[in-house]
Amino acid sequence: METPLTKLVGVRHPIVQTGMGWVAGPRLVSASANAGALGVLASATMTVDELRAAVREVKSRTDRPFGVNLRADAGDARERVRIIVDEGVRVASFALAPSRELIAELKDAGVVVIPSVGARRHAEKVAAWGADAVIVQGGEGGGHTGEVATTVLLPQVVDAVDIPVVAAGGFHDGRGLVAALSYGAAGIAMGTRFLLTADSTVPDAVKARYLSATVGDITVTTAVDGLPHRMLRTEMVAALERAGRVRALAQAVRRAAGFRRISGLSWAAMVRDGLAMRHGKDLSWSQVLLAANTPMLLKASMVEGRTDLGVMASGQVAGVIEDLPSCEELVTRIMSEAAHVLRTLPSL
Repeated sequence: METPLTKLVGVRHPIVQTGMGWVAGPRLVSASANAGALGVLASATMTVDELRAAVREVKSRTDRPFGVNLRADAGDARERVRIIVDEGVRVASFALAPSRELIAELKDAGVVVIPSVGARRHAEKVAAWGADAVIVQGGEGGGHTGEVATTVLLPQVVDAVDIPVVAAGGFHDGRGLVAALSYGAAGIAMGTRFLLTADSTVPDAVKARYLSATVGDITVTTAVDGLPHRMLRTEMVAALERAGRVRALAQAVRRAAGFRRISGLSWAAMVRDGLAMRHGKDLSWSQVLLAANTPMLLKASMVEGRTDLGVMASGQVAGVIEDLPSCEELVTRIMSEAAHVLRTLPSL
């Protein structure tokens, strides 16, 4: 299936595997790329050296195009951009809108720039700055999310910009792909659906927790870092929501201390990171610390399998996913379903 997305980045199918921290590593990204989708490597939870090694590992596993997801506000963003350019990575994606200068630097080097946005005005801004395409995530999506549903947000963005728009939030099958295309999207992006594959390195106990979840088990909370965050309702989330300000601060300090030991960051650097993630919100000091060490809370689940101590970002689609196919099986199934839907649509 050829769309503006497949032509832009050189993949066979209009499907993107998103850059999920601690999840989208070389194995999942290369498996997604080999399946014909655009695999995106998550770099925010990697050091610069780890990123270069991960990019090279992906290249050793596949000769297909893939991308790297960056934090535009990271202090070493330009160093990471240099790795993307030096290593010949096809796509740079961003969780936050990159600057006009960063977009220009990447485009001058022949890298396709695809920021992720959650509002029409953000899409308009990055399109005006030269972004090649945009991923627009509706409120159904996992992790930090907005309030507007994909079915409302997507057509607004499609009408507002003249670059390819990739739909994210609520997609997991071929019917969703056809629906997105009917709205004018150039493809779909999926996180939770790729997390729940046989190629994902997420521990089996964590995958089982996702598979057992119903739609009602997936909530949006601000208790983790002060920002709306869609995730599974776990013991950790419930404890954070019950905790008062003093207790929450004490818990945040303990967890932040653990993250500081592993990350090597100073307390001052962690607080600066937390403040940078406030995005104008009035956060308590416990939320500032939690914002700085949210990656540690995600790592506890996604890497260490501690569903009792970590948080588990999740799209609402986790409530309807029931299996763990390989990336190849998943992408093939989605494309077959989409073809079937298109063949059986009634003629009007």
